[in-house]
Amino acid sequence: MEESFLGLLEYSIKTHWDLPSLTDYKGISYAYRDVARKIEKLRLWFEHTGIKKGDKIALCSRNSAHWGIAFIAALSHGAIVIPILHEFKPDNIHHIINHSEARLLFVGDGNWATLDHQHMPHLDGIIRMEDYTIRHSRLPLLNHIREKINELFEEKFKDRFTPENISYRREQPDETALINYTSGTTSGSKGVILPYRSMWSNLRFALDQMGYQPGNKLVAILTMAHMYGLAFEFIYPFASGSQIYFLTKTPSPGVITEVFTQIRPHLIVAVPLIIEKIIRKRVLPKLKRFHIRLLLRTPYLNKKIKATIRQKIQNAFGGRFKLLAVGGAALNHEVEAFLASVRFPYTVGYGMTECGPGISFDDWITFRPGSCGKAIDRMEIRIDSPNPRRTVGEICVKGDNLMKGYYKNPQATNTAIDADGWLHTGDLGILDESGYLYIKGRSKNMILGPSGQNIYPEEIEDKLNVMPYVSESLIIEQNGKLTALIYPDFEAAKTAGLSEEALTRQLEQDRKQLNELLPAYSQISRLKIRAKEFEKTPKKSIKRYLYQ
Repeated sequence: MEESFLGLLEYSIKTHWDLPSLTDYKGISYAYRDVARKIEKLRLWFEHTGIKKGDKIALCSRNSAHWGIAFIAALSHGAIVIPILHEFKPDNIHHIINHSEARLLFVGDGNWATLDHQHMPHLDGIIRMEDYTIRHSRLPLLNHIREKINELFEEKFKDRFTPENISYRREQPDETALINYTSGTTSGSKGVILPYRSMWSNLRFALDQMGYQPGNKLVAILTMAHMYGLAFEFIYPFASGSQIYFLTKTPSPGVITEVFTQIRPHLIVAVPLIIEKIIRKRVLPKLKRFHIRLLLRTPYLNKKIKATIRQKIQNAFGGRFKLLAVGGAALNHEVEAFLASVRFPYTVGYGMTECGPGISFDDWITFRPGSCGKAIDRMEIRIDSPNPRRTVGEICVKGDNLMKGYYKNPQATNTAIDADGWLHTGDLGILDESGYLYIKGRSKNMILGPSGQNIYPEEIEDKLNVMPYVSESLIIEQNGKLTALIYPDFEAAKTAGLSEEALTRQLEQDRKQLNELLPAYSQISRLKIRAKEFEKTPKKSIKRYLYQ
């Protein structure tokens, strides 16, 4: 078994040389041999301009084939990659570049328009992601080598660029691969130092358990600057010989349906928000029609109807995928119960940047609804609780996937990882007798009730979010009482002919009905309606700390 992360990437390139590899949707497409050629040219550029092992190279743009090529080129050269979310504010990007001490920045047009190289004085060069031309340089050599790169390439390979010419270094397990700056829901960014053992372990798990085949297709919906998207929508399919399509538009339900209908992917990796919007807007309303509900009570017809419903959902995602893997947050309970009832091939995993990101997962056939699977290969999970099966406690994890720490922040590292090597996730949950993990919320979000009761706002929000005119919600505590911040589904309200005043009355009526189902200590005292969506992290979780 290949125990080198870079070795697995090298093997894939050599083995799948003529297969399609990286494609910008409605744009350029590269075979594995084309990707290999561009990687070699970038490596020659790095080598001849003095980029050394351990130097930092930052990537900041929307997903694209060139992002993926620059990523592999940097790692195979020995550099440390700094992925930066393209949605970060300019000040945050400037800070990450300076804090990480990056020498080069590959940046897309959209981000470059708002950045200022004078605020990043230590960069040797800034390179346009779209075509690898130079935007700004402090080194004349950078420009000189860029002009000679084709000549250097021909000199090295002498018109014989074949799979046998490809040879990547073999990394050490604890060597740093990348520093990923988180955008958490409870605090500012921290630089997570991820070693190659974490990258290899996550990739090896996916290759062993997720069943991708050479020539399969995948649509990359999630940003590669976040570990979930990077690990399972780029690295894993690339290492398995698949073709990856990168979206150039915001992944709205309409765009996703269009792309999936055309590409018909074999595997779908997504966050709950995307899946829930499609299910709630396009499927669940049809089930509320009386005759459908009546037929579902008839056993024989029930099976046929469920099979039809399952196929219609599958068709909305292209019709031939083997698995829909959900991560980043919990699925809404109503949506999940519906998917489980029709035997839809989905599963929910759990992870975090600090584990690069894998912690738990399970095959959809044995997956238990409501859980997020069991500990994945080379990882352990324990609950910090006197009775982990019944009493909620903090989820702690350890194993090969674990980070080395936070960059230039030993205090945060020591707070997160205890003396025995357990990472304290800040999430709360229980483990059942079979090792399935059930998440209840985040410890920092938990609200203490008037008589010491534990209130998990996520559980209340889950109920709010299935109401007809609620798009998303957040429960906060104000003066000892619970307030629900609501961003309404204005489109649904407009379709129903509700005025602003009528929408407010309806939401208030729904609040009262929901309170009848909740214990007295966790009832909602008031609603506050928002005109704008909540600000979110890369995995589409609401940044709670902004609204407390």
